[in-house]
Amino acid sequence: MTSQISSWMNGYLRAWQSNDPADIQALFTDDAEYRTEPWVEPWRGIDAIVAGWLDRQDPPDSAEFTWSVIVETDAVTIVEASTDYRDGPTYSNLWVIRFGPGGRATQFTEWWMDQSKTS
Repeated sequence: MTSQISSWMNGYLRAWQSNDPADIQALFTDDAEYRTEPWVEPWRGIDAIVAGWLDRQDPPDSAEFTWSVIVETDAVTIVEASTDYRDGPTYSNLWVIRFGPGGRATQFTEWWMDQSKTS
């Protein structure tokens, strides 16, 4: 695992806890796209990403989060994660992250599955 993804994930977790616009902005390029699901219209641009994030923010310390890198190339990193909300469901996550210069994401796509919906 490279220091780029470790640094980015540490920044993501910091932004998740703080919900500080500066922490969120540090993760993405100005023209980045953030998809909350693979086939939805993305939030385009840093202002839309910050607004979308803050509109859906989680309270600090509301979940346990674990992650590991599945694939890492120069072009893309895929992260597998688990989000276990203290007062809610547990989600399995796959994140597809494309990085630009400086280690900021140009594209971010979340694939998430609610573990309570198993049959």
